[in-house]
Amino acid sequence: MSEQNNTTDSTQSAVKRLQDFINQQIIGQDVLVERMLIGLLADGHILVEGAPGLAKTRAIKVLSKGIEADFHRVQFTPDLLPADLTGTEIYRPQKDEFEFQAGPVFHNLILADEINRSPAKVQAALLEAMGERQVTVGKMTYPLPQLFMVMATQNPIEHEGTYPLPEAQLDRFLLHVKVDYPSAEHEKNILHLVRAEARQIHPDSKQEKSPSPFVPLSQATLFEARNEILDVFMADSLENYLLQIVLATRNPAAYGADLASWLQYGASPRASIAIDRCAKAKAWLAQRDFVAPEDIQDIAFDVLRHRIILSYEAEAEGITADHVIKELIARIAVP
Repeated sequence: MSEQNNTTDSTQSAVKRLQDFINQQIIGQDVLVERMLIGLLADGHILVEGAPGLAKTRAIKVLSKGIEADFHRVQFTPDLLPADLTGTEIYRPQKDEFEFQAGPVFHNLILADEINRSPAKVQAALLEAMGERQVTVGKMTYPLPQLFMVMATQNPIEHEGTYPLPEAQLDRFLLHVKVDYPSAEHEKNILHLVRAEARQIHPDSKQEKSPSPFVPLSQATLFEARNEILDVFMADSLENYLLQIVLATRNPAAYGADLASWLQYGASPRASIAIDRCAKAKAWLAQRDFVAPEDIQDIAFDVLRHRIILSYEAEAEGITADHVIKELIARIAVP
């Protein structure tokens, strides 16, 4: 038991160093950093929504530097084709045969930048990769790397020339994270960080070197952390609690006529699985071996906001998905 605890402490310490490394370069976005790590530890994909300039792209770049993994960015545009993501078969005359040329989706970390700028057929090209961890081209199916994570971004401000993600695509994302502007104090620290980085590009700059450079987290350590998270304890009462939250999105009338009028469709069983895995990952990051009600309540917003469909009446009243989730949590008894 002592040896097992030491292993857990070592793994948690390694992930904590990774979290600190990212927070040093992504200032004022602690929630985004935590959600990225939760997505990584829970083996899921993340949809990040926020205005331009809030470090969404920078965040996953820094994450890729913090772990032993390769990274590729795909800029989604209206003229992007599915083969530009998955790859295609190229004819080799010298061999008189077709050879598969792998696309960017075969990297460990994928940034789907402004995913809603491409039409549905391109978005659908990610469905099999995100859900089945494989890509089928022609008659052949190719497995993706064991470590595979998609972080997609979308801009909530400009809607001209965009293609809303279909429900089937949204449901593949483990979390839908909303990013807000940093505080004045954090923005001041961002200015200092950018100035320091600008000086480092000049060879004559006399900047002090870091005495202990960061060692990237190995994939073996990451997979060990995933196994440890599966062992995080969740009481039966909390398991029933998270199920009640998800089931309430399908049967909102039991919790109020107003909720029934706001919700058109509830969350799928993927939501229950996502809350379970993410709540355990959140507890593990907090160095606890058990899930607390606060873990479920906090992560429920990111798990459910893209999985529930509001009615026209709710949209007319200006009701948001977050408001509905907040009301559900407030009306369901905490064990």
